[in-house]
This record gives sequence, structure tokens and C-alpha cells, in this order.
Amino acid sequence: MKLNMKNRKILLGMSGGVDSSVSALLLKQQGYEPMGITLELFAGSSCCNIETYIDAKNVCNSIGIPHFTDNCKELFKKHVIQDFIDCYSNCKTPNPCIECNKYMKFGYMWEKAKELDCEYIATGHYAKTEYSEKYGRWVLKKSNAGKKDQSYVLWNIPKELLEHVVFPLANFEDKEQIREIARENNLKVANKPDSEDICFVPDGNYKKFLETNSDLKPKKGNIVNNKGEILGKHKGLYNYTIGQRKGLGISYKVPLFVIGFNPLKNEVIVGEESELYKKEVNVTDINLLLIDEIKEPIQVEVKTRYSSKVAKAIIEQSGEGQVKVIFDEPQRAITPGQSAVFYIDDIVLGGGKIGKRNIIK
Repeated sequence: MKLNMKNRKILLGMSGGVDSSVSALLLKQQGYEPMGITLELFAGSSCCNIETYIDAKNVCNSIGIPHFTDNCKELFKKHVIQDFIDCYSNCKTPNPCIECNKYMKFGYMWEKAKELDCEYIATGHYAKTEYSEKYGRWVLKKSNAGKKDQSYVLWNIPKELLEHVVFPLANFEDKEQIREIARENNLKVANKPDSEDICFVPDGNYKKFLETNSDLKPKKGNIVNNKGEILGKHKGLYNYTIGQRKGLGISYKVPLFVIGFNPLKNEVIVGEESELYKKEVNVTDINLLLIDEIKEPIQVEVKTRYSSKVAKAIIEQSGEGQVKVIFDEPQRAITPGQSAVFYIDDIVLGGGKIGKRNIIK
């Protein structure tokens, strides 16, 4: 616990769910002076509806801490919604949680915390921060939650902020422990279901969202193989992602998967599963947490999707803000727009955005 006895104020992001609610309870028990904030991000989203505000406020009232809301819709639109649209416009598959964490939960919220004279900010993420004597700095680490660990989506936090970030759920191993604490303390959100979809696309229909909130419209084109042979028709490039097999509408002698795009010709490129595997990938927009620069090749473990397993690799600087990742073994369906996060043991070294792959210009 990183409690400054002179200033115990901490601003906690609250979604109205069980994780942030129990986090509020734990922070108060640990001697902090928490105040809850619910960010209004997008009208109609799963994390910004009247139920969200009511649940968060009721929890704060029952615990005896202040709660307020803040309208951040324009900022969210600028940094999260627009990035989501831009990625799909450029044949990438985004993870909007990465941008939301950077700009909203650990960007805007930290600025708000300083306005309120708070020394710390907190969220209900399953991750851990601690001071490392070995590295002489605060580090971001995996939590004890196994598959539910969320350190992957936090690589873009400014390293200067880590000493001010508290994750109250860092040492819990599963969600049921959190729900049990909520039940024991009569928190009405104890059995509230988790939100699984992108918060601003609660029905999961991101294609409809893109067409409603941007200039993207279906533009049919050819589905081709690497030889340029036309195998079928697609319904717009943004409807496809690397590794996709279903929904191609192609009858072929072997299963085919999306392996790339040719935006200039408006083509989706497909190939056999073996063509999905790559041993090297370029990663851009690098944010390093554990070190200040990559002076020489480093052996790490890399995660290329939230749900994927880590893979052993070597990373080396390949340009300004860019890193080349060389895997020990070829990896399947590495997807532009997703994040590659680098680990040394359970510590997040840093991460970045997976660059273009098999995209012909």
C-alpha cells in the first residue's frame, strides 16, 4: 500500500460495477480518503447510462464517501471514438480500451485528481503497481487474477504516473472473491453482470456504429488470393479482420482466412492458415515503462491480444518510436491495430501498436 499520511485523498473511477464498488470499500478500509467519480463518456453506452450513475452513487452513499459525475463526452469522442473510426478506415482492428485508459481513466482523471488535491487515482482494474528496488522505479505488474489480469490494456499509462496509481484488486485471484466481499457488505451490485462488449457499442454491432457515426459506407470489392485471382466479393474492407474465416462467402478446396488488404484496389486478400503465421512484426507508438530506451536486443515475453498467451521473443529498436519483435516461434494472426505488450517475468516493460502487415499500397 502506498499511503501518504499527509494526503490520503484518492480519486476512484467508478462504473457502477462490482469491481469499482468493492475497490471503493477496500480503499476506505485501507486508510485512504476515497471519492468516486463516474465519467460520462458516450450517450447510450453500457458504462454511461442512468443505471450506471445510480449504482455508483448508491454504493458511495452506503460506504459513506462522496461521488460525482463529470461530462467527458467531447474528449472521449476526440480520443477514443475517432481512433476507433480511423483504425477501421485504415484496415486495422482497434482496442478502444487502450485509448480510453490513456486519455480518460489515467489522463483526464489524473488532471481531475490534482484539481481536487488528491495524491492518488484508482480503478477496479486487475493489475498491480509497486516500487521495484531492482529497477529503482515504480513498475506495472500482472495481478494475481490469472486470465482476468488486465495489465495488457494498461501499457500506455505514463510511467511518471505509476507511483500515483492504486489498484485495490491487485492481489485477488478471481471475480467470485470480489462478489463475496460485495455480498458481505450488502452492496447491491454484488451480482451485477460484467460488461463484455465495447462500451459504446453495447449491441456488439460495430459495423452499424461505424456507418452511423462516420463517413464509412459499404464499398463492395474483390476477395483475392496472393496471386491476384478473384475468389469472391466483399462488403467493405472495415467488415474484415486478420484471421477471419467466417462470413467470406467463398467455396474453396481448403479453408481460407483473411491475411491482408489492398486499400488502393479495395481488395481483401485471403490465404491458407499457414499464411497467417509470422515470426516478425513491427510495433509503433512505443511506450516504455520499465526502462527509458532500448539500447540493445532484449529477451521478453509478448502478448499480442488481450486473450492470447504470451510468446517468447526478442525486441530491438527499429526506428524512432518503433520496435521490431522477433518471435522464437511464428505467431498466428498478428493483427494491425492491436497492442503488443512486452513483459519481463510479471513486469510490463512497455508496449505499442502492431503495425501494418500484408497491407499492399
